[in-house]
Amino acid sequence: MKSRKNKLAGLEAIKNKALEMAKDGKDSLEVRDFVTNAKKELAFEVPDEEAFSKAAKAAGKFKESKGK
Repeated sequence: MKSRKNKLAGLEAIKNKALEMAKDGKDSLEVRDFVTNAKKELAFEVPDEEAFSKAAKAAGKFKESKGK
């Protein structure tokens, strides 16, 4: 639960910075690149353990089905 709050706070900070950049007249491509890179960095800093767990289970089930 705490990691979700941290991720939400991080996304909110990214949004605020992007809005500030747009208000300051930055190019839309520059703003988009900032958002993309910031989201990647956030994913490494605050990983979504629930999503990882679901993906690992799905991969395990797929490997089992291919083994039969």
